[in-house]
Amino acid sequence: MCNNDCPACAKRTKKRSEQEQKDLLNRLKRIEGQVRGVQNMLEQDAYCPDILIQVSAVTSALNSFSKQLLAAHIKSCVADDIREGKDETIDELVDVLKKMMR
Repeated sequence: MCNNDCPACAKRTKKRSEQEQKDLLNRLKRIEGQVRGVQNMLEQDAYCPDILIQVSAVTSALNSFSKQLLAAHIKSCVADDIREGKDETIDELVDVLKKMMR
């Protein structure tokens, strides 16, 4: 049985400011609404190009969310870890960027 001392099981957390948390959650709720809208379009037999345009809008909104979260991560977590000499954070960031760019 693993415990929090196990690197494979330990989960890092990030305490965000109340405003950052609110902004990110609001953005995700808007995206959730957009996805529900796409689902409704499909259920109502909307024309394919119209659905595709909305899917593109959802994709753009998710990309924008990712950019905002990534910038906050670099400015806080990554910068703090580098200042503390935790260079492995750079490798972690590179891995995340590789996964995001697939």
